[in-house]
Amino acid sequence: MKVAFATEDGVHVNAHFGQSPMFTVFEIRHSGVQFLEHRWIALGSDENEAGKIASRIGLIEDCALIFLVQIGASAAAQVTKRTIMPVKVAFGSTIEEQVQRLQNMLARNPPMWLAKILHAEEGSGKAES
Repeated sequence: MKVAFATEDGVHVNAHFGQSPMFTVFEIRHSGVQFLEHRWIALGSDENEAGKIASRIGLIEDCALIFLVQIGASAAAQVTKRTIMPVKVAFGSTIEEQVQRLQNMLARNPPMWLAKILHAEEGSGKAES
């Protein structure tokens, strides 16, 4: 599954969804983790609130999860409507520790919310192990 992280530096989860200059994206599977890319917010996409949210959702629409520090109610509703689950974490936690935490959950008995995401991806043919 693809997972995005709202970040200012590509190392820490340290950004609000609406202010994040980029998202760092990983592919996380039972078999391992692969860094995919940094996805930068295009200049001029922050002209208004609707454009800000839409441009960010467009960058992560292929992801199942978005790890972030904070997200507004309107943005959260739009993100979840696209079947992307926002996951709030402590400011400044490293992307590496969040990836490891997620991989540990996958290796054990995943919590219900994660099992539902995995099941949905398997049903759509997106998941690869």
